[in-house]
Amino acid sequence: MRPIQILGASAAMVAALLVNQAYAAAQVGALAPDFQVAGADGQTHSLSDYRGRFVVLEWTNAECPFVRKHYSSGNMQSLQQEAARDGTVWLTIISSAPGQQGYVDAAEALRLTEKRKALPTAVLLDEQGTAGHLYDAKTTPQMFVIDPKGTLIYAGAIDSTPGTDPTDIATSKNYVKLALSEARAGKPVTEAVTKPYGCSVKY
Repeated sequence: MRPIQILGASAAMVAALLVNQAYAAAQVGALAPDFQVAGADGQTHSLSDYRGRFVVLEWTNAECPFVRKHYSSGNMQSLQQEAARDGTVWLTIISSAPGQQGYVDAAEALRLTEKRKALPTAVLLDEQGTAGHLYDAKTTPQMFVIDPKGTLIYAGAIDSTPGTDPTDIATSKNYVKLALSEARAGKPVTEAVTKPYGCSVKY
């Protein structure tokens, strides 16, 4: 009976390991985990579809005051526009579960995008939290930058001032802009990991 018990324990350990691997957080400096998430445009978007280009992942919740700070001021839209000019892919991700704050369906996501004059490449409806758990997204906004080789080169806050006052933006260091600028110049990202701030992601 002892060998059977040992095998059973080993199987349980393997199963636990597989679960942990499935939800392992992305690591800066390592290959960014791939995902497939439905977009508000009706298409399924995979991170691997954009290999060869810089990619920004933006976790969002339209009802979060920290998110509103960056959209009401036009700061997020300005970043998106600048990224688009440089050929960077921008994926806005909504991981709020049905019934939770920030959850929207495809039609509402498109309406919000138009209303805010936002310019993402796509809005992803991650209602199962698939991408959110892969990247251990904890707040809205929370930002990630991936280079053309598929390596995660930045993870953390959008900028250096964790508050809801739009007037702080002008004097804040924008980590996303800095990461993209340094990476495009062939330089290492000087601040590759920062502490994200904002509302909790409503899984």
